[in-house]
Amino acid sequence: MNRFPLAAGIAVAATLLSTTPAAQAEPAPRTLHAAPDGSGTACTPVRPCSLEGARDAARSVDGRDVRIELGDGTYTLNRPLELGAADSGRDGHTVTWTAAPEAHPVLSGGRALTGWYANPDGTWTAPAPEGVTPRQLFVAGERAVRARGDACPAAVCDATRTGMTGAQATGIAHWARPTDAEAVIRVRWRNYHCRIAGVSGDVMTFAQPCWTNAASGTGRTGPAWDTTTVDSTRYSKVSFFENARELLDEPGEFVWNSAARTVTYLPRTGEDMRHAKAVTPITENLLTLDGAHDVRVTGIGFAYAAYHQPSTDEGYAGTQAGLTLTGATGPEDHAGRHYTKPAAALTVRGGRHVVVEGASFSHLGGAGVIFEQGTQDSTLTRSRFTDLSSGAAYIGDTEPQPAAELAGARNTVSYNTVRRAGVEYTDAVGIWAGYEAGTVVDHNTLDDLPYSGISVGWGWNQPDAQASVLRDNRITNNRITNVMRAAYDQHDGGAVYTQGAQPGTVISGNYINRSAHGNTERDGNGIYLDEQSSHITVARNVITRIGYKWVSNWADYGIDNHATGNWTDTAAPALAGTGSTMTDNLTGLDVLPTEALKVAEAAGADGRGRVEQLRPDLARTGTATQSSTDGTAAATRATDGDTTTDTRTLAEPGAWWQLDLGAVSHVGQIEVWNNSSMTTADFDVRLATKADFSDATTVHVTGKALRPTLLDTDTEARFVRIELTGTGRVALSHVLVHP
Repeated sequence: MNRFPLAAGIAVAATLLSTTPAAQAEPAPRTLHAAPDGSGTACTPVRPCSLEGARDAARSVDGRDVRIELGDGTYTLNRPLELGAADSGRDGHTVTWTAAPEAHPVLSGGRALTGWYANPDGTWTAPAPEGVTPRQLFVAGERAVRARGDACPAAVCDATRTGMTGAQATGIAHWARPTDAEAVIRVRWRNYHCRIAGVSGDVMTFAQPCWTNAASGTGRTGPAWDTTTVDSTRYSKVSFFENARELLDEPGEFVWNSAARTVTYLPRTGEDMRHAKAVTPITENLLTLDGAHDVRVTGIGFAYAAYHQPSTDEGYAGTQAGLTLTGATGPEDHAGRHYTKPAAALTVRGGRHVVVEGASFSHLGGAGVIFEQGTQDSTLTRSRFTDLSSGAAYIGDTEPQPAAELAGARNTVSYNTVRRAGVEYTDAVGIWAGYEAGTVVDHNTLDDLPYSGISVGWGWNQPDAQASVLRDNRITNNRITNVMRAAYDQHDGGAVYTQGAQPGTVISGNYINRSAHGNTERDGNGIYLDEQSSHITVARNVITRIGYKWVSNWADYGIDNHATGNWTDTAAPALAGTGSTMTDNLTGLDVLPTEALKVAEAAGADGRGRVEQLRPDLARTGTATQSSTDGTAAATRATDGDTTTDTRTLAEPGAWWQLDLGAVSHVGQIEVWNNSSMTTADFDVRLATKADFSDATTVHVTGKALRPTLLDTDTEARFVRIELTGTGRVALSHVLVHP
């Protein structure tokens, strides 16, 4: 028989449940407080701790989450804040480093330069503290430029494995301090910054090992990379020499004098150096997590972190994507195992369940974030990156078959905004991932980058890349605009770039607009499945205004790739490699359909970005003729919607290519796309309503046509003629006529 009434039984049961440990409420997080001037031990709002003090206090907290709130202001660091295994969340709990309510804390590696005095020539000079070697300078939050000169062509500045000529012609032989100056060289996708070590007559030598690592013959770089060294046939010029007092001639430039230990700056209009805040980065890493897990970093700013290597004799011998070759010697390895990443403001090594959210990274001398050495299940999200000398995020490593504990897996980079990365090291990419599995790069916005936007994979055509840990990566719903910028002269990349066999990898839902638009070579792509890229699906991307191919899979050993259901304004050749296919793609568009607009609008960090609609093309329905043909290319190839096919005349005086639109129409803009392998240069674009061109309006183009050269015309015309005024031939890949 039941001895208790029902209600009493329920009450007893409720009492018993309420007293069991499982039913007890989770304890509230322990909140600790830090401040820029904190020195207390209690870590309270009244007596806040330093960053290290708050970290150490958190180590004694058990059985609950820990929340370390950073008060408003700048935390100037002379060394990184280091978090290790002891600073992890324990027993299912999390340690969170975050901004206090309404606060905007910034971890800074910068040092203010003071004591500015005016010089008679309008420049200002300040001493640098001992131990500080300014490589970057930011005045009132705006990056200054190291004083630089003009390009020096290879005919003058002839680079060899031991040095370079041109010291007399450039005036370097007569500079007061030539050994403070650097040569900045760009060859294809590579970038080099090497300091001058000495000048003898017309010959310059350079710091070692920088120059040796930039030249051919090391055996330590990737396959055939000697074709892209400073002494290769593809070397065409020194982009500029920089950091010499003799070059300081533009407002916003500065120069560092290592002997006097001074910085001299030419102010911009309105800048008063007696009051302006001038900061140079000195501390290389601001926050490092080594072996930490269950840690969150939210709402914190990172600014003025340094990158010291380029200022040493190592210099910057770029290999690809912001990684460099370092050391005087090293193992011979063509798969890029031993390349060196740039220094970053925040580095996670061997992390598990680390989250970086809502952070800002600005005014950096190196990169933003690195996840490496086996970091897994970690996230970089909703953060902002702007004005970085190198790339924004580096995920993973360069070892194709790492030990299990060193394998990067299931990391996510999402909803971030990257603008103006690679400002100094122009071979850097926005977001890079090496040998990674299950990496998600989703809903990021990338804009204004000198080289590639997102790069996933490594190994080129080396056997190691055929059977690596690469697989199941997702590059989805990103907005990538204005990358592969022609002004920076970096080539052979793309808005999305891949390497290596990576089964299950998907590139989908991305909006790509203006990659290598206006470039000079046929090597800037939209989605670039380079080298051994295999087993990759490219689906439902919107890809417009690309300097070469909207999708490229040129290598026969890149197999089983599939492009399907994409929208683009040009055509491209079929994908190479066994088993690769192109199906159901809408190409040659001059209007983006509604479905494509929806995909493009939804891409990016905020999901509501502007989409640049295509312009109708009158040329595709016109009739093309030309003065002659070299026998291999018809005139209509310039109107077939394919930027990879060409038309060419013979080399003859007054060679021309012409289009009859069929009727007089308003012509608002003309795009002239150069062949690039056979230069069209110094020509007239003539527009007329009459076939004899007696009423022609003429626009002259001096120098080489780009991909494309854009001409705003705003006139009525039926006939459009491209006619040489100099020597050579007309060689075109694409001509568009917009109403």
